[in-house]
Amino acid sequence: MTSLTQIAAFGGVVLLGAMSPGPDFAVVVRRSAVSGRGYGMAAALGISVGVFAWVLAAATGVAALMAASAAAFTVVKVVGAAYLLYLGVKALRSALRRSGEPGPDPVPDPGRRSSWAAFAEGLLTNVLNPKAALFFVALVPQFLGGGASLADTLVLSLIALAGTVMWFLVVATIVGTLRKLFARPAVRRTVDGLTGVALIGLGAKLATTSRP
Repeated sequence: MTSLTQIAAFGGVVLLGAMSPGPDFAVVVRRSAVSGRGYGMAAALGISVGVFAWVLAAATGVAALMAASAAAFTVVKVVGAAYLLYLGVKALRSALRRSGEPGPDPVPDPGRRSSWAAFAEGLLTNVLNPKAALFFVALVPQFLGGGASLADTLVLSLIALAGTVMWFLVVATIVGTLRKLFARPAVRRTVDGLTGVALIGLGAKLATTSRP
């Protein structure tokens, strides 16, 4: 059975991974700033469900098979990179569209139509990132032995989900609290522009990632 020490250590490593700058962070920040705290939280939940799925996949060997298969790794990498590029271009187009708006109230962001759209955006950003597979393939076996039970696997998966949710909900709350600041057209354009460039850069970097 997984000990409390192992659970704490695993949770700490996953939390540090979630806190590192990357596509997940960029998506939550932009969604919170552009659409509001609730939509940022929805994106955070989507990312957390993706992390939960990756831990299960790593524990059952599915993630290891994907990481070991050149074809599977390439497919996930290309699709994930394309999705990040799509999000980045959409953000840049939003920034350019708002650049000609003289009024104080910008055009509502298309992603604000549904919190499910924000959830899906977070989920897809995470599950289409093969680096997440490599991370959990390296991490999970250190905490789950060969004879680990289903209960142990579920405990670690839930710990990973809880830690990720906690961090990104904090991010969404902080950014969402500054909603009035981000509602200013100039600030909104800056957020869209910076996150757009960041997502495009991350997508390009992901596209050139190779298996270890």
